Amino acid sequence: MGLFSKTPEEKAAIAEMKAADKALNANSDRERRAGIRHETPEYQRLNAAANEAAAKVSFWSGGTKRGK
Repeated sequence: MGLFSKTPEEKAAIAEMKAADKALNANSDRERRAGIRHETPEYQRLNAAANEAAAKVSFWSGGTKRGK
């Protein structure tokens, strides 16, 4: 493996983070178009899921995890 190669687990975590971000952004767009200006329970649920997924991904790969 090279210096910057990712394990299958890291690749899966990145894919999960991207999917969670995509779902959060799609929900935010729908709510914005509907004129909703406050954080709905659905937004809060998706935001928490996106934050949990980002915590599993290295900072260098777009997540919030520091170190190993």
